[in-house]
Amino acid sequence: MTEFVTSADGTRIAYDIEGSGPPVILVGGAMQFRGFDPVTIEMAHHLAEHGFTVVNYDRRGRGESPADAPITLAQTLDDLRALIDELTEGADDAVALFGNSSGGSIALAAAAAGLPVSRLVFFEVPLDAEEGHEGGVFLEELRERIAAGDREGTLEVYMADMPPEWLEGAKQSPAWQTMLEIAPSLEPDAESLAWTQSAPRAELFASIVQPTLALVGDETLPIMTSAAASVVATMPNAQTRTIAAAEHRWEPRTMALAIAEFLVD
Repeated sequence: MTEFVTSADGTRIAYDIEGSGPPVILVGGAMQFRGFDPVTIEMAHHLAEHGFTVVNYDRRGRGESPADAPITLAQTLDDLRALIDELTEGADDAVALFGNSSGGSIALAAAAAGLPVSRLVFFEVPLDAEEGHEGGVFLEELRERIAAGDREGTLEVYMADMPPEWLEGAKQSPAWQTMLEIAPSLEPDAESLAWTQSAPRAELFASIVQPTLALVGDETLPIMTSAAASVVATMPNAQTRTIAAAEHRWEPRTMALAIAEFLVD
């Protein structure tokens, strides 16, 4: 049964919770929410079986968490804080975060903002070069399309640097209409990625002392391995690991095991 938590501005955030043990929140990437992402739902089941309380939620503007544009990174972090408060019942306990793709940069921003995070795990966060300008330009172009109500253009901007067959495949798939519906919710993804270029990463990540694992697939794009290396080089307690995964996709049992092994040290 879907549960709800109320964020700071009154927006209701929908989530599923299962299992018992140390809490883990799954932070979805660009096109992910519960009604559109059976792979993460399956992974949540396996992770719960490893002895964790797992929360899989619909990010603001997706699924059963409707919200009007613009949708900001600050609002997204407020939503995460509300979920953490719900899990810990206001105590000083911390939760682990797993972020997939751009959900990983949102998780990094959450930890840097001081949310009570115990450990971080993320998979293939597509970080561009440190202190580059690509992220800022990308965010501005995306915001222009969102403000104009151009949902197809928003998706085209967001996927411009991905292999072109990914965008063409999406346009030909039954999923395209759903992707158009959630397009405005891509702004926090772009904003978090731009944030990682806004200053030296050692400065941006200075407060993130929690153990962190940057996962990459064994068949991936060069940007993913260089991004993981950048995180490890600029964070005091970060490490990277390669798992069996290809084309920015992973298998649920493999991912659940990788997360569980790291969280139990």
